[in-house]
Amino acid sequence: MHVTIGTSVEGRAIDAFVRPGPAANTTLIFGGFHGDEPKGVALARRLIDALESARHDHRAARWVVVPLVNPDAYERRTRRNARRVDINRNFPTRNWVRTAARGRMFGGEAAGSEPETRAVMRAVRRYRPARIVSIHSIDAGRHCNNYDGPGRVLAETLARGNDYPVRGSIGYPTPGSFGTWAGVERTIPIVTLELPSLHSTRRCWEDNRQALLSAV
Repeated sequence: MHVTIGTSVEGRAIDAFVRPGPAANTTLIFGGFHGDEPKGVALARRLIDALESARHDHRAARWVVVPLVNPDAYERRTRRNARRVDINRNFPTRNWVRTAARGRMFGGEAAGSEPETRAVMRAVRRYRPARIVSIHSIDAGRHCNNYDGPGRVLAETLARGNDYPVRGSIGYPTPGSFGTWAGVERTIPIVTLELPSLHSTRRCWEDNRQALLSAV
C-alpha cells in the first residue's frame, strides 16, 4: 500500500510504502534525510522490493518504508532542503539550538519549522513503531550502527547482519536530530545505519540486505 505522508517545501510528495501487519510490531524505515546521501534512498527502495517479494516471511510484522524524506535536496544532491535547512537538525528536541544559517548543519529558524520534518513526525505518530531504522551514509571508516535511546539491541541485531560497529555516539553533537527526538525523548528503539559513502550501492545492499530484513 502506498500513502503520502506529506510534501516538501517545493511541493514534492513524501511517500510511504506500507505492508499491513500487526500494528504492535511495526518497523519504520527512512531513507534520504540528506539529498547528498543517495545510497540510503537506493537501499530503502531495494528493501521495499525485497519485502514485497517475500511477503510470506514477514506476516508477523507491519513494515513502513519512507525511501525519500527530503526530495527537494535529492533533486539537487545537497544535504539541506530547499530552504537550506538540515532536516536532521530541525526536530523539536530539548537540545535544539539555532545555529549559523550558512552552516551545512543549520537546523532552521525554529525547531520543527520544515514540512519534511513534520512529515517524519507525523509518520511516527501515525504508525507508532516498535523500532526505527534511518539510513544515512558517512565517510569511509566511520560507518556504523549508531543507536539512540533504547536502541542498542536493535543495533546489535543489525550488526549480526552487516558486521558494522555498534556505537552509542556518532562522535559529535547532534542537536535537534531525529535520533534524539524519537530515541532519547520518546524511547523508541532507533538506529541510524551509517553506510560507507565510498562503497558502491550494490555492495552496501549486499552487506545490509540481511541486516535490514532481520530488523523488520
